[in-house]
Amino acid sequence: MLPSDANPFGNVHGGEIVKLMDECAGAAAARHARSRVVTARIDELSFTAPVYVGDLVTARASVNDVGRTSMEVGVRVEAENTLTGKVVHVASAYLVFVAIGEDGHPAAIPPVAAETDDDRRRMAAAKERRATRLRRPTGPGGGAAG
Repeated sequence: MLPSDANPFGNVHGGEIVKLMDECAGAAAARHARSRVVTARIDELSFTAPVYVGDLVTARASVNDVGRTSMEVGVRVEAENTLTGKVVHVASAYLVFVAIGEDGHPAAIPPVAAETDDDRRRMAAAKERRATRLRRPTGPGGGAAG
């Protein structure tokens, strides 16, 4: 992370980490859908440790589950102090993306295959989160995306 990403004390702005998460998750979503995708929701965003100027930040994303036109992508971010080699988990979130067809409307996407026990666990948890999202009221602060 660079000085332009941080406050005067060397702490990286949370928004920079959120942007990285959105870009990483968006790449995973587009790769799975093989179409344009848009972010519909960011759920359960947690910052667990600070990120400092000079840290090497890595984000990893996985498609956890797929609906008809939307999918949940989990993202985990870690920061490495390049001088000491210490790696810390700094943030995690679940993002929901909607695939967009050539006509600009939501488009059907292929299902995701759960091949391992870990994949099946992530898929089951994603289905529970989706059900929770769909029970929330629509409008500001709520919404049925997912």
